[in-house]
Amino acid sequence: MNFAQRVGYYVLLGVAKLIGYLPYCVLYYLLAPFISFVLYRLLGYRVGVVRGNLAAAFPEKSVEELRSIERKFYRHLAEIFVDVIDMTSMSPRELKRRMVVENEAATDAAIGTRNWIAALAHYGEWEYFSVYSIDHPYHNIGVYHPLSSKIMDRFMLYIRRRFGMEVAPMNGLARPVMKNLKAKEQMALGLIADQRPRFRESDKVWRTFLSQPSLFFGGIGNYAKKFGMMVYTLDIVKVRPSHYRCNFVQLYDGVEDITEQEIMDRYVAEVERIIRRAPELWLWSHRRWKNKPSVKPSVVADASVESTDAIAENPKSNA
Repeated sequence: MNFAQRVGYYVLLGVAKLIGYLPYCVLYYLLAPFISFVLYRLLGYRVGVVRGNLAAAFPEKSVEELRSIERKFYRHLAEIFVDVIDMTSMSPRELKRRMVVENEAATDAAIGTRNWIAALAHYGEWEYFSVYSIDHPYHNIGVYHPLSSKIMDRFMLYIRRRFGMEVAPMNGLARPVMKNLKAKEQMALGLIADQRPRFRESDKVWRTFLSQPSLFFGGIGNYAKKFGMMVYTLDIVKVRPSHYRCNFVQLYDGVEDITEQEIMDRYVAEVERIIRRAPELWLWSHRRWKNKPSVKPSVVADASVESTDAIAENPKSNA
């Protein structure tokens, strides 16, 4: 970072910390609705992308149903922005109140001293997974894609490291993994795999997901099988703004005789299940289906509903 970028970073961090000290009711019942109004009604931020994604994912839903999900999504997106600001000054105790893992004791007992993967998604408030770094002695490694803005990249790294999480870029993941394996230190690997992989072709796998061919990061199955790592995902329920309760769902016990592809199938099916239950909590504003496969992707059993005629309506924006 150059001098101007460093100044910009510290200004951003200082302002975020000051805002984060505001009362909860101000942040989530005044600021969040205002941000939602600006993003959705005034700027039309990625409305075309959101609208197109929803129509493609839920061809069986009416226009009214899709618009209802759309409105709820923008309110949730605004709350995610506020969450990020709030995390600059949030205490570990408060984070544990916001993200309650109901089966934490049972999951810890099942994992024991083994290495494991937390296969997450852009659902609910994924940044709150830092909560698992607070009371657990092992290395909690969060994998991320560096942002193009150096100011925002450093800002997000600050938030993710505040509670003890070690952060590793996706293209440099092998280094911390091999370091922990060599030192025989227990680790939890946090991977958000429901986005288009940006790097090696060998890491990319196609699956049918939300009614259409979708790219996934295949490293979940690869690392799990190669190093005998257990795989869990999170079943998340939003209780109220910025408050969640969740349960870990085991996808792979580290020893079962299944393929990497079957592990991915389980992950994709579970993510789709929770999205269909409360679709407004997923990140619909990213270009999830920009790429198309050259061959027909694998179909995950029971993951998709039967398609009907797609809803045709011109989106407001394609930002």
